[in-house]
Order: sequence, then structure tokens, then C-alpha cells
Amino acid sequence: QVQLVESGGGLVQAGGSLRLSCAASGGIFNINAMAWFRQAPGKQRELVAAFTSGGTTNYADFVKGRFTISRDNAKNTVYLQMNSLKPEDTAVYYCSYSLRYWGTGTLVTVSS
Repeated sequence: QVQLVESGGGLVQAGGSLRLSCAASGGIFNINAMAWFRQAPGKQRELVAAFTSGGTTNYADFVKGRFTISRDNAKNTVYLQMNSLKPEDTAVYYCSYSLRYWGTGTLVTVSS
């Protein structure tokens, strides 16, 4: 059974940075199938960043140039470095494996 555990969320002022981690266990065969999503209050869950099948990266337009997805294959861990945070980045951030498995999320709150 795949398990995903996010960490690293918290309260930060606008312009600040956070690094989220997602530790995967229980049968991760393709770390390129992992991605970060977020869901703000009253809004639908949306894609933030993902790896492609070729190992490159895709980003939502609203985070390009500010967020970076990376991975540690040996640890089956994916990271999301978030810089220049804005109040509109406030959301629960989730990692996903193959869009089938989801973590419970980590809350990021950006104050103005």
C-alpha cells in the first residue's frame, strides 16, 4: 500500500520561503509519477508542479519562477521549494502518486 506523508508547511510572511517534503513508501516504482497539488479554501484542487514521464518538470503558470520541484530517488522523497510566497499561495498542499494515491496534506499560510 502506497503511503505519502507531507511535511514542511507552516505560517510565513509574504515574500518568504518554505520547503515541503513528501516521503513515499510502500511500492513506489516511478518517482516521475509524483506531483504536488494544492487546494485553497472554497476552491478546487489544482496542479502546482509535476515531473513528466521523461523526468523533466511542469509548473502551473502561477508558480513558474518561484517554486521548484525536486526529488531524492534514494529516499523516495519529493520536495517543493517555494520562494517569493504570496498570500494567494495559502492552501493545503498535497502530494500525489499517479493521481491515485494522495497524502493528507500540509497547510501553508502566507500572511500579507
